[in-house]
Amino acid sequence: MIFRHLKKYWHLALLAAAFMVLEVLVDLIQPRMMAQIVDEGILGLHNGGISDMHIVTSTGIKMLLVVLGGGLCGILSGVCTNLCSQNFGNDVRKSAFRKIMHFSFSQTDDFSVGSLITRTTGDVTQVQNMVSQIIRGCVRCAMFFVAGSIALVSLAADFGTVILIALPVILLEISFVLWKTNPLFRLLQERLDRMNTVIQENVAGARVVKAFIQEDRESQRFAKSNDDLADTQFRVLILMSYMRPVMNIILNLATVAIIYTGSLRVQDGSIAPGTVMAAITYLSQILNGMMMLAMIFQTVTRGLTSSRRLKEILETESPIQDGSGQAASAGGSIVFRNVSFSYGGHGADVLHDINLTVNPGETLAVIGETGCGKSSLVHLIPRFYDASSGTVEIDGTDVRDYPLTVLRDKIAIVLQKSELFSTTIKENIRIGNPDATDDEIKQAAVTAQADDFINQQPQQYDTPVAESGMSLSGGQRQRIAISRALVKHAEILILDDSTSALDFRTEAALQKALREDYRDTTKIIIAQRISSVRSADRIAVLDNGTVAACDTHDNLMQSCKIYQDIYASQLRKADA
Repeated sequence: MIFRHLKKYWHLALLAAAFMVLEVLVDLIQPRMMAQIVDEGILGLHNGGISDMHIVTSTGIKMLLVVLGGGLCGILSGVCTNLCSQNFGNDVRKSAFRKIMHFSFSQTDDFSVGSLITRTTGDVTQVQNMVSQIIRGCVRCAMFFVAGSIALVSLAADFGTVILIALPVILLEISFVLWKTNPLFRLLQERLDRMNTVIQENVAGARVVKAFIQEDRESQRFAKSNDDLADTQFRVLILMSYMRPVMNIILNLATVAIIYTGSLRVQDGSIAPGTVMAAITYLSQILNGMMMLAMIFQTVTRGLTSSRRLKEILETESPIQDGSGQAASAGGSIVFRNVSFSYGGHGADVLHDINLTVNPGETLAVIGETGCGKSSLVHLIPRFYDASSGTVEIDGTDVRDYPLTVLRDKIAIVLQKSELFSTTIKENIRIGNPDATDDEIKQAAVTAQADDFINQQPQQYDTPVAESGMSLSGGQRQRIAISRALVKHAEILILDDSTSALDFRTEAALQKALREDYRDTTKIIIAQRISSVRSADRIAVLDNGTVAACDTHDNLMQSCKIYQDIYASQLRKADA
């Protein structure tokens, strides 16, 4: 699946390989030209032992031109290879990111943020390097081995014996090193995942770390993950460090063998001294090509490990898929029918046997103790998760039958954590509706009680927001997030405990504005405070994952013991 991205760059790969073949052929021509300079130009073997400077000069000029041509071919091969591998890596990274953007919440949790970052950065780079090495390196090594061996044997058959003896030893060493390092590469990437996770957690949670004076503890945690990574890298490098010295020993022994064999042939007159020099050069090219091949195998092995990790992303299908039904008519009604839900589809139910109806334009508040399933309930509406059993219907249609874009276009949601992006306040609000005008953005901010503080910012709506909104207070971030939801003009508005950082006065003004400006919008408001929900049309009281009661504030005060206890506890806190 990954390498399908190479198809549209096959012509670049082919050109890169062709130019590399030409470059290697140039390298293979040079030893024979050098042999001619030595034998004919300097020693004058066919000229009575008299040197011929004309041969030296003319052949030297030819060598220079050939080298320039080979250099040009090498440059062109490098350009084509980089264009192919870089574009391939770019496409794979985009595909992986698009796939991640369609993951369900549970899939993101399973992979972890640190691992996903590593896979879309480091693993893509490893695969990209592998493609580059295969296009250039493998062609170069294969040419040096095949054509170089032919050229060497053509000089003297005895030289081929040296290659036949040296080659199995080299292949044995390469196989051993790769066999030992191969399992370490996946471990290396996994430990890199862990280190990136620690970094991501500490950068995102820097305020918590400082508030609880945990810098030393987190430094130790990072040091542990970093030491594990360094230890694995060290083990790989130690194994790889054996390769070059052994290869050099083999190369030098083979060179000695060529010199010895060649000297015998020079003595009996079957070959000239320049031929021995050419044989040594060919031998160096062949064995250096094999050494390069060993490094390529390392890159390829690491790249294959990374490609498997990327394949896990690219071939993972989200359990939340588009429905095949047609979009229902506008309205905004929501019905939960015998809904149960557990995270991951196993374990204890977070919600069980929920039956609840929200009428179009109605404001339903949901209240209950921490962990009773309030957020889980509203996350089933836009299909952040699917119900384990039962159905959730919007306007009479099961949410699983909607195309996801159609379903989520009907819903605007403000989550517990107000996520803002590193752009301007205006653009953060416009995320809710890319086509929104400046007037619509301002009106949404006015309703969300955000306009006043935005106008006090240095550049008002064009003020840049720091990463994760850290340049704003919690209440300001919540109001911008609410503005983003309001500018969408969706049929259903969900506020998931998204006014917790607002003071009572600001929250009351927000609720009043929502009643007046969004009276036709179906609203679900999750809150912890009675003051935040008492004006709702109805209040659903959740207890241990089920609806204990659903009625108005006044009626619940008369009939629901759980609601009475919540009210009494908050009243006591207020009195205290």
